[in-house]
Amino acid sequence: MSDQDYDRDNEHLDWLTDDEPDAQQDDTSDSEEHRSDGEKVNSLVPASDMLPERIYLLPIHNRPFFPAQVQPLVINRERWEETMRRVGNTPHHTIGVAFVGEQGVESLDHEGFPAIGTAVKVHKLQSEDQQIQFIAQGVKRFKIQRWLSKEPPYLVEVSYPKEPVDAENEETRAYAMAIINGIKELLPINPLYGEELKHYLNRFSPHEPGPLTDFAAAITSAKGPELQDVLATLSVAERMHKVLPLLRKEIDVAQLQSEISEQVNAQMQERQREFFLREQLKVIQRELGISKDDRENDVDTFRNRLESLVVPERVQARIDDELNKLSVLETGSPEYGTTRNYLDWLTSLPWGVTSQDKLDLAHAREVLDRDHDGLKDVKERIIEFLAEGTFKGDVGGSIVLLVGPPGVGKTSIGRSIAQALGREFYRFSVGGMRDEAEIKGHRRTYVGAMPGKLVQAFKEVEVENPVIMLDEIDKLGQSFQGDPASALLEVLDPEQNVDFLDHYLDVRMDLSKVLFICTANTLDSIPGPLLDRMEQIRLSGYIAEEKLQIAKHHLWPKLLKRDNLPKKRINLTDAALKQVIDGYAREAGVRQLEKQLHRIVRKAAVRLLEEQLETVKISVKNLEEFLGAPLFRKEKVLKGEGVVTGLAWTSMGGATLPIEAGKVHALDRGFKLTGKLGDVMKESANIAYSYTLGHLQEYGADADFFDSAFVHLHVPEGATPKDGPSAGVTMTTALLSLAKHQAIDRPLAMTGELTLTGQVLPVGGIREKIIAARRSDIFEVILPEANKRDYEELPDYLKEGMTVHFANRYRDVANVVFT
Repeated sequence: MSDQDYDRDNEHLDWLTDDEPDAQQDDTSDSEEHRSDGEKVNSLVPASDMLPERIYLLPIHNRPFFPAQVQPLVINRERWEETMRRVGNTPHHTIGVAFVGEQGVESLDHEGFPAIGTAVKVHKLQSEDQQIQFIAQGVKRFKIQRWLSKEPPYLVEVSYPKEPVDAENEETRAYAMAIINGIKELLPINPLYGEELKHYLNRFSPHEPGPLTDFAAAITSAKGPELQDVLATLSVAERMHKVLPLLRKEIDVAQLQSEISEQVNAQMQERQREFFLREQLKVIQRELGISKDDRENDVDTFRNRLESLVVPERVQARIDDELNKLSVLETGSPEYGTTRNYLDWLTSLPWGVTSQDKLDLAHAREVLDRDHDGLKDVKERIIEFLAEGTFKGDVGGSIVLLVGPPGVGKTSIGRSIAQALGREFYRFSVGGMRDEAEIKGHRRTYVGAMPGKLVQAFKEVEVENPVIMLDEIDKLGQSFQGDPASALLEVLDPEQNVDFLDHYLDVRMDLSKVLFICTANTLDSIPGPLLDRMEQIRLSGYIAEEKLQIAKHHLWPKLLKRDNLPKKRINLTDAALKQVIDGYAREAGVRQLEKQLHRIVRKAAVRLLEEQLETVKISVKNLEEFLGAPLFRKEKVLKGEGVVTGLAWTSMGGATLPIEAGKVHALDRGFKLTGKLGDVMKESANIAYSYTLGHLQEYGADADFFDSAFVHLHVPEGATPKDGPSAGVTMTTALLSLAKHQAIDRPLAMTGELTLTGQVLPVGGIREKIIAARRSDIFEVILPEANKRDYEELPDYLKEGMTVHFANRYRDVANVVFT
């Protein structure tokens, strides 16, 4: 559309700007009016003080329009522009307004229009953007007699029904007075109605009950259908019966709103009054010397904290300087808040406060035995550590590293050490830590700066010689924000931590009295310089007997106590507990075992409540009702030509590792590896293949076997990554068994690395591997000769019933396997 076309269209809407129109008409309004279908009908030519017999309709959705109302209406220009243009071309400028409720514009139909509506005069029509706005003056009710156009613009033939009323009737006058009194009562309660009510009261009198009733209904907040019912009631007496309850309801709502507002204002005034009185009291007390201001209170608080502390001179000098600065700063300044926080940290630390160590070995043994079953070698190592501290006078400055798979009790061991010593215990995890500021604190110049974790630990434990546990130290991160592992060097090095410097405090602290205990699952990811400063104590996995004792003495009682269940209500037999360990929780630690026991407790609690039982017994027969089918079955050791059981170490503990060698075909020579092996394990396989190829005749095999054999070496569970330098002996034995056509006819496991010359090299994780062999009911094992000392240091209960062969060269292995 061009600009000229747009201006020309707007001319049709600029037909009414004053309250009294000039009755401008186009050629269609002089003699005739057109229907939407083009058929001519008789023209609407009423006198200026009369209402037309045919009017255009305008639907409204929110609430009906009453004859006594005068208010602006806003309508959609695109849909109703033609209707308003035609109204403008009439001499009377009257349009019918009808309430259609929630009907949408698209679904609006002529049948949705009510029979009764309100004829309104249109004043001051304006058009802006997509809207048309005008002031509507309600004139009179109309009733639709006949539809002349059922599509927009809607055109209807109407009549104006009489509204029967007896103004002199006593009941009518009483209702009229009640409505007037209600309007007057509403006026002071709700100021929103003030101007409108005053305007009305100036125009109408109590002797006009019809308009009075309509106006009273219009000013209520009743819903649309209720108001339409009032509009459709022609009898003024009946209409007054309906309007008066609506008006009373509006008065009640307005009174409630007024009461709520008064209560809120009263509360606000009371709080303001209290605030001013308190401020006046502070000024009066300050003038009389009765009280001090906030700044003096802060200074006195910090000085009082220092009275019971033994603060080093260099720290005391810094505190004095900061107190002098605080005494001259304004309390509202940002620097005052920064200085106050700094002094709060400095004076909250336990300068010179230590706890007395209990270096009693008998007490330490009692605590360790009470809290832990098994771990005999670990307990002995801790007792040795404490005995050494008895002669030194303290155990401070030491760094203990507890290494073992998850769930073996590393964190609880650290807590038990603190209890045995009678020291405070503080633990925080450094796993995933990437910012060295968490160790050494932020600079004070940064917004939101805080001291490091160590300073926070001192503030919480309130002594200088606590036991601090650094959990998951093998999972330290590294990023552009720094290297926390390097920051820990200053913390853990006994030569450096005497003068530890936190960036936030910026004063030297003595960490030499702290006993640091670190935990890790593996040593591979711990930096060498950091590992060099620690004393390692290994916690291997538990065998079934140890798990049984741990479950009976610790896990099961703890779960019953936590759920407040008497021990006699749930009876778990020892045989069922063994089945839980063997069939559902074979991991190195006891975390999975605790989860399965908790599952039993939950299901037993449900039975106690639903079946009204006194006791629930869990035995081997009904265990599957609580835990389902076992996750692990009794595994048979794989047997056959080319099948050998190896022993492996993982971060989760020891494990058996079967290795299979098979001849695929005899068409061509070749060697294939599968099982998701790492680079080190692939090298071991190639060395084993080369060594076997070169020594077939020496071990009684066909020297030409591999010349035409395509051999496939597989390590089962191909989805699990495997790597490590301890499978060379096992792979060589599998290949030699295949070449000799001789299977291993007994449960036998082995571990060790092999060189090209047949040397058997030592490996790690001997304890974990022996535990894994016992867990699989393998009691004959081949170990490297160099690991003989590691085996001899194992506790007797692990060596009981074991037959161990030590090999220096592969010839020793072959003699054990194939004789």
